[in-house]
Amino acid sequence: MTNTTEDRVASAVAVLEAVHQAREVALETSRSLIRQCANAIRATHRHDWEQAQQLLSDAAATQQRLSERLSDYPAILNAGYTQDSFKEYAEARLTYALVHADPLPGHAELGIQPAAYLNGMAEAASELRRYILDGLRRGKIEEGERLLTAMDDIYSLLVTVDFPDAVTSGLRRTTDALRAVLERTRGDLTSAVRQNQLIAAMRSFEQTLGLQPSAEGEPSHDDADD
Repeated sequence: MTNTTEDRVASAVAVLEAVHQAREVALETSRSLIRQCANAIRATHRHDWEQAQQLLSDAAATQQRLSERLSDYPAILNAGYTQDSFKEYAEARLTYALVHADPLPGHAELGIQPAAYLNGMAEAASELRRYILDGLRRGKIEEGERLLTAMDDIYSLLVTVDFPDAVTSGLRRTTDALRAVLERTRGDLTSAVRQNQLIAAMRSFEQTLGLQPSAEGEPSHDDADD
């Protein structure tokens, strides 16, 4: 049977309707994925490991579901809003792994494209600044030094990735932002280390002069003489 013009238009419209529905699903699911990832990072900063793991598990299921739903729609799968949500997913997973000193999952393991993965890695390294500063307030200098080394290693690797922005989704800009965060964090950590060293030196000097009270709270020998 000969197809009429109406049939041909109807066929094209049916395809567009399917694309539109896939796009609506992608927009809604991407927003959900970004929320899950933001909450997972927040839980990581709060040291709420159980909640962070649950949120990351939920995010992994959401990401997989979205990828499968868009497998027949590569244009939507590669759209900025979809890839941004995948970048956030990489950031959340990598932030948790870095804080716990776990092996970092690769882009294939996460099921995302390299550009989204590398941008997520840069943002995860930047996210460590907040974790380091929170740790410094609790006196965790060694932990801060470990995480600063991780930040530095990531920056040193990402700065060597030299492809056009169209290929890397603007990785150069993200890496430049990481460099600024890295240098500020290095300065803050260096100041904290020097302050601790100064406090330790002052305490040692006080003990040498006999100004430090005893463990039982009794006055020093100098105080007793007075």
